[in-house]
Amino acid sequence: MSENNIPTSPDGIPGWGGYEFGRRLGLQAAAVVAASGALATLTDISVAHAASKSDTIKIGYVSPQTGALADFAGPDAFVLKEIRASSLYAKGITIGKTKYKIEITEKDTQSLGNVAVQVTQELINSGVDLILVSSAPETTIPVATTCEQYKVPCVSTVVPWEAYWGGFTGATISPEGAATGTGPKYNSMFFFGVPQFAGCFVPMWERVQATTKCNTNVAEMFPNDADGNAFRAAFGPTVGAMFPKGGYNFVDGGAYTDLTSDYSSMIATFKTGGKNGAACDLFINCPLPPDFQSFWTQASQQDYNPKLATVAKVMLFPTDAYALGDLSNNIATDAWFTPYSPYKSSLTGQSANAFAAAYQSAGHGQWVQSMGSTYSLFEVAIEGLRRVKNPHDRLSLAKALQTVSYDGMCGPINMNLKSSNPLLASPAKGIGMVMPVGVQWKPGSSDLVGHRKYKWSQWVVDNTLNKHVPLNGTLEPTNV
Repeated sequence: MSENNIPTSPDGIPGWGGYEFGRRLGLQAAAVVAASGALATLTDISVAHAASKSDTIKIGYVSPQTGALADFAGPDAFVLKEIRASSLYAKGITIGKTKYKIEITEKDTQSLGNVAVQVTQELINSGVDLILVSSAPETTIPVATTCEQYKVPCVSTVVPWEAYWGGFTGATISPEGAATGTGPKYNSMFFFGVPQFAGCFVPMWERVQATTKCNTNVAEMFPNDADGNAFRAAFGPTVGAMFPKGGYNFVDGGAYTDLTSDYSSMIATFKTGGKNGAACDLFINCPLPPDFQSFWTQASQQDYNPKLATVAKVMLFPTDAYALGDLSNNIATDAWFTPYSPYKSSLTGQSANAFAAAYQSAGHGQWVQSMGSTYSLFEVAIEGLRRVKNPHDRLSLAKALQTVSYDGMCGPINMNLKSSNPLLASPAKGIGMVMPVGVQWKPGSSDLVGHRKYKWSQWVVDNTLNKHVPLNGTLEPTNV
């Protein structure tokens, strides 16, 4: 702890780790932008385009189509095809008395922050009215902060809100985890944060505790990187505040280096490092996928078998499950989009189930969570455009996007929700909360229409945070 009881990250820097992570990425983005020497050119184009009377609305879309984060963008081609075929994107939107065509330009970040800044600059130079960005802080924060600097509206998703908020100059996180300070004028986002991770995982811990009588020792596999340090600083305190009767004892396995090959020391800690020398029956992490694959394989070989594994950042996609094979069984994670929800497109009325089934029937493999959030970016764009008189007025469009409220493919998204429930309320104007559900990887397929049978599927086993999504699987211990 620092002075005034402000939590510190492991390197002693004040502020919750997610905020510091975002701030650092934001500073990196600003440095790359400044080094480019493109400020005057971009600003001139921005002003000129905002004053134009073009009948074309230009939208840029940025995602990591290649590189380490490419799984997030795997469904992009299919989703963008569906978006472009929808009526408003295919035929245009009427604003006031003017009919506007919509043009979408895609850019690949290669999973690199400096490339994310560069392609964002290219889009701004081309005169876009709006930029949409998805998939991990390493992508979203450089794009969002670049847009903020050049006064271009931007909507982000699949980034913890705390990290997103921390990317902007003057934006801070209070010791209680609340958004404070001066937030962005041109940015908005939808996803969730650490309290929602806790609200998703801990109810599953409690249920498995009730059935197996397992202990409350929690193994933490957090690497010495931005994500790992953020979780290390925030997750335990957040759980303690939200579930004080749980009595959870968190055991840190050590801030290991990414791409470590031998986890024997960490596994030994988890086998005997709990209260009274007991093993850690519960498990939480946020590693790189290859690191978890190595750890989990070695843990099984060395007879460390926690009763329930709840993992973040990994096991989101079928590729993760297939890499582990039978060791994937009953590993739990969070899901922000599933085809089992009752939600439907605000653009076409297509159900989430039909959307996922169409993806599979088109030969793209199993549905993935990021297809829903990517789709919703373009829904939010339309909702914002409907609220302005001039789509080229960037400040007006940015303000409109920060007040969007609608129901769509990922369910209800309200960028400025006031609620007595802190898990549902917007932490700040322009931040919409999506409520995740708990899923487990289990053999076989479930009830998608038009699906083929896959060896591993995500089954919804806990809907504590989102009762709209029905259960279609039974929560079971990862290991008995």
